[in-house]
Amino acid sequence: MARINSNVPSLIARANLTKASADLNTRLERLSTGLRINRGADDPAGLIIAGRLGSEISGLQQAIKNSERASSVISTAEGALNEVSDLLNSIKGLVVEAANTGAISDEERKANQLQIDSAIESITRISNSASFGGLKLLNGSLDYILSGVVNTDISKAQIYSARLPGRSPVSVQVDTVASAQTGRLFIRGDYSGPFGNGALQSSITLEIAGTKGVQELQLLSGQTLTQLRDAINARREATGVSASLVNGNPASGLVVSSIEYGSNEFVSVKQIDARGSGGFFQTYALDNNAAVPSTIDIPALITAGTLVAANRDSGRDVFAVVNGALGTGNGLRLSLPGNGTLALDLVLSNTFATTNGSSTTFNITGGGALYQLGGDINTSQQLNIGLPSIAASRLGGTLINGELQFLSSIASGGSNDLRSGNYESASKLAQAAIDEISVIRGRLGALGRNTLDTNVRSLQTAIENLTASRSVIRDADFASETSALSRAQVLSSASTSVLQLANQQSQSVLQLLR
Repeated sequence: MARINSNVPSLIARANLTKASADLNTRLERLSTGLRINRGADDPAGLIIAGRLGSEISGLQQAIKNSERASSVISTAEGALNEVSDLLNSIKGLVVEAANTGAISDEERKANQLQIDSAIESITRISNSASFGGLKLLNGSLDYILSGVVNTDISKAQIYSARLPGRSPVSVQVDTVASAQTGRLFIRGDYSGPFGNGALQSSITLEIAGTKGVQELQLLSGQTLTQLRDAINARREATGVSASLVNGNPASGLVVSSIEYGSNEFVSVKQIDARGSGGFFQTYALDNNAAVPSTIDIPALITAGTLVAANRDSGRDVFAVVNGALGTGNGLRLSLPGNGTLALDLVLSNTFATTNGSSTTFNITGGGALYQLGGDINTSQQLNIGLPSIAASRLGGTLINGELQFLSSIASGGSNDLRSGNYESASKLAQAAIDEISVIRGRLGALGRNTLDTNVRSLQTAIENLTASRSVIRDADFASETSALSRAQVLSSASTSVLQLANQQSQSVLQLLR
């Protein structure tokens, strides 16, 4: 090779040196940053997927923080509710003590009332003061906002959870499928005996039983069904059973029924002693809990088979469909435990719950406490719950004589304070408030244990897997990179030596000029 204008071996050596130097720089960069992908040119597709994985990891990490914060909020609310529960138990005990009128004086009863007033004030104060970082928890500010509730259909509505897509209003439709019923027994009043219609034809002894207890009635021949009605009603507080004349006429018959509605209620009328022609007496029940006819003609209903001989009858819970889901009835109460979109508890009015095919609609227009529990902002990764007000004026709503009353009515001046003597109603309101607080605490506890805690654990597992996947794509393998570094160093050194030799080779032409 005697040409000097073009040193081809030098060009080849220089090109290889450039490649070796570039490879060496790449290895040094990866080892210094710990990343396999430092720019888009390193791996375009890998950079895209690693970026997406990083975004998911960031969202999940924040979701864990959100869940932990939500858990703290719930713990704070549950602590306040625990104090309210203790106060309600105290109120219940004071009411029961006050009912012991034969053993405590009026002064002691007044002292009990003062304690009840103080406890009720404390409950309302806790409702107004319980907060987390300035966020009021139990004053109703985190409850759902309702509109269009017809009070003649729904006496009380409590929404525990509702999914509001885009925070837009949600319509709630309630349709009764089967009406609520009391336990009912029918006694006919048309007799051909010596005392005529509407009267007992012989002396009998009846056992009247209900959910509250059992009483025995001794009746003489010739006494009317009106007198039987009055005797039963005089003992209604002891039995939970009342009676009324059919069409207001003893000759038309008598209806004996439980005071309350629901499958837990019953009425029993048994003839336990008969003298003379006592076999005339018979009670009847609606076959298969059929609906009560608008017109009651006991003899005709017996002939038609609508009424069948029975001495005991149970009530029936209301059955209703809420937005296409069958709710759970308990007397006049209707609850929807939660189908992923809606959980509620309704106290239906007597008229609405006892009418088959009745329908009503109301709207949830907003409110609730929204918790973002996932890495993406959409309704499937959010939880919306309602924290109702626990003020005494909102707590323990119960239908008493057809009127919705609250815990505040037990305070001085209320319709159920201790001076009124309505100890049974006061006790019922206190118990309803205790149950309501227990339900709220139970729901919050279930939310913390079954939703928030499991959500944190599942998110942590997801972060571990996503981080491992991103590491495979993005992070440098130091074992591989150090091996490649050694190779690049050797090639760079060899290329430098070869380039030096290639440049020296052209100088051999000078030997020809000597």
